[in-house]
Amino acid sequence: MEDMPTQELEDLRYIRYDVQDSIGYITLNRPEKRNALNANVVSELKQAFGFAEDDEACKVIVLRAEGDVFCAGADLAYLQELQNFGYNDNLADSTHLMQLFHQIYTLNKVVIGQVHGHALAGGCGLATICDFAFTVPEAKFGYTEVKIGFLPAIVSIFLLRKIGETRTKQLLLTGDVISAQKAMEYGLVNFVVPREELADNVYQFARRLCVENSGQSMEVTKEMLARIPEMPLEDSLRYAARMNADARGSDDCRRGIAAFLNKEKLTWDN
Repeated sequence: MEDMPTQELEDLRYIRYDVQDSIGYITLNRPEKRNALNANVVSELKQAFGFAEDDEACKVIVLRAEGDVFCAGADLAYLQELQNFGYNDNLADSTHLMQLFHQIYTLNKVVIGQVHGHALAGGCGLATICDFAFTVPEAKFGYTEVKIGFLPAIVSIFLLRKIGETRTKQLLLTGDVISAQKAMEYGLVNFVVPREELADNVYQFARRLCVENSGQSMEVTKEMLARIPEMPLEDSLRYAARMNADARGSDDCRRGIAAFLNKEKLTWDN
């Protein structure tokens, strides 16, 4: 893999960023703590996603992790530290996590979760926020916050959009941990594949997006899908019509239609 030699990335302690074949890999690299989240990890994730978004060498992003666990949620030491926070400190910390989730959700590049192990609480939130998620049969998923008197507040916004009210209530109000297969049935993840095939499946899927799809079209489609659910029907239709008209005038659309009419095989990753 090609490491990106910037001082910003070299200073990261808990996150690693690499690029291979137009795929930007953001790796949680805190395996001794089960890749648990604290303020510093969240800050580094924000930096890495911001860098990947601006990196011209990266067209699609994969979020993955080292060790046996994808992400176990909040760091235990950090939870103890939170006991001494006042309201303003807690609000700032919650906003910090909210900004990360919003950043990933609205990022101008597709984000694929490569979930090789358990994803719990905030870790399950990270998997939820990805545009696509691959996982292994052994992985467990759950939003367990209610079991310790906490709230799955921020992730609830995105989970409602992703899987609907019935499933969201079932998961968030019970705090139950579910299997990878059940997570796929609920719509939390897209694919369950054998562990030994996970990395290659993610790579092949990401490469397909890079090669077969216009990056500009994926960016605008992702933006539309984020904005449309909150719009009234008539407003959303007018917005969609405007976006459609804008796309027709784009260089990518002209290039794509010309290739289609000329029966040429178009490769976007160049």
